[in-house]
Amino acid sequence: MRFMNRWAITDAVRLYEDHPVLGPATRTLENLADWANANSDGWCYWPAPCKAAAKLQELIQRDGTWRYAQGGERPDATVAEYRKALAPVKAFRTRRGADFEIVAV
Repeated sequence: MRFMNRWAITDAVRLYEDHPVLGPATRTLENLADWANANSDGWCYWPAPCKAAAKLQELIQRDGTWRYAQGGERPDATVAEYRKALAPVKAFRTRRGADFEIVAV
């Protein structure tokens, strides 16, 4: 299972803040992690929100290689992929009654 820790999420938010797809994706992930931290033992201890966000984390990090980790041009991050990655996050939010913002593109 993919896991972005708090530092990796914060770094991604900073790195992609101006990207049209990854900006909203990273802020949504940050919102989910913040919600998990406020409503459980924490993002790193409760696997359910992280599993729901697995596709979102993969969209952000891809394979984790230098090319994707440095914030360069990301032609592969599309609106359609973001929407697809949001499906399990939205399902989690509905099932748990979670109150966090999903940032639209």
